Amino acid sequence: MKLWCLHGAVGLAADWDDFKKRIEMEGHQVHAIDLWSYLDDAECSFQEFAVRLCEAARKESAPPVLIGYSMGGRLALHALIEDPLVWSGAMLISVHPGLEAEKERILRMGADAEWAAKILTGRWDNFLSEWESQPVLQGMCKAPLADRSNLRDRQIAVARGFTSWSLGKQQNLRNSLKDIDKPVVWLAGKRDQKFASLADSLWSRMSDGYLLGPLDAGHRVPWEAPKEFSLCVEHLLDLINR
Repeated sequence: MKLWCLHGAVGLAADWDDFKKRIEMEGHQVHAIDLWSYLDDAECSFQEFAVRLCEAARKESAPPVLIGYSMGGRLALHALIEDPLVWSGAMLISVHPGLEAEKERILRMGADAEWAAKILTGRWDNFLSEWESQPVLQGMCKAPLADRSNLRDRQIAVARGFTSWSLGKQQNLRNSLKDIDKPVVWLAGKRDQKFASLADSLWSRMSDGYLLGPLDAGHRVPWEAPKEFSLCVEHLLDLINR
């Protein structure tokens, strides 16, 4: 089975390399999506991204499995809602369904605009140091993340990620979860209480939703608990093939 994997903000497709080696030993294929390719030339809305990703998925010989982490998970959720039929199932890791209050959305858009400005007007190393120092990202990664210095030449695309795909611009998708009728597993780390609580409140809204964990990890579940994460993916594949 083919798995399409979407990385997080300030991430790279290569973040999935370690997982790819492990899962392909089980006979599956991994297609790690370079999300910045959607933003290299211009802004790209959530809706536009969802349409384009679904169009690409329709070209596969069989519906792929969609796995999204954090920002990539929010994008994955939009693609699932856009057309559930082109996916065989999905896993959503550390994913927010959308802010409910207008004031929260405005504040978040402002905060994300500040991150974008830091990328465009300052030194990449300074931005990266500040980004990585956020409490939500503190945790011991047992699987390697790709070198973020490799994004230095794609700073404009990364900055667009903060503006195009700000949580503040995302609609509240809670009421749309019921329209996804494929197996969807929600996953979060137990040291990431905010997202663990969100996952616990959302999975049952789906007709074929499941909650695994929370795993012994923070926000970066696939890299902080790589073996356990792989077992969760295998469980999802079993659900799809049942």
